[in-house]
Amino acid sequence: MRVSCRAAREVLEEVSLAVVPGVSTGEIDRLAARLINDRGGRSPFLGLRGFPGHICISINEEVVHGIGGARRIQYADIVKLDIGIQLRGWIGDTATTIPVGVVSPAITRLLDTTQAALAVGIEQARPGNRIYQISEAIEKYVVRNGYSVVREFVGHGVGRSLHEEPHVPNYGRDE
Repeated sequence: MRVSCRAAREVLEEVSLAVVPGVSTGEIDRLAARLINDRGGRSPFLGLRGFPGHICISINEEVVHGIGGARRIQYADIVKLDIGIQLRGWIGDTATTIPVGVVSPAITRLLDTTQAALAVGIEQARPGNRIYQISEAIEKYVVRNGYSVVREFVGHGVGRSLHEEPHVPNYGRDE
């Protein structure tokens, strides 16, 4: 899994550099497809429930699962990239949101809050804690800062398949 996650991160880093004004979301998707293929992987998103893209690319108000196409990235957009790669039987999945040029103070605050919320969640991701404790900590932080979460899209597990149930080790307890 580390190999696939590292590959997903590398693809995300390279694709992020191509997110500039004037580039179409379809061009970004095709670049990601080539980079995934160059690493010997395949996109776990392509064909999933009929999804036609290699990555999810969403701009501004689009929450998630945007499909690459003719839409062109504009200055002051925010672009969310969700990159998945299936490699050596394991899924790696990562995402980021990129401000294109200078964005408004309100968007900067949103991005700062979401980055801090991620850190809050990571702090809760430790042995003995449950998934709901991670989610609860993130949601409380987000709400405290004047935002909300979209409950329909709050995360999923990965492993040998996409969207699998997370494995919760017993740690020696009878439950």
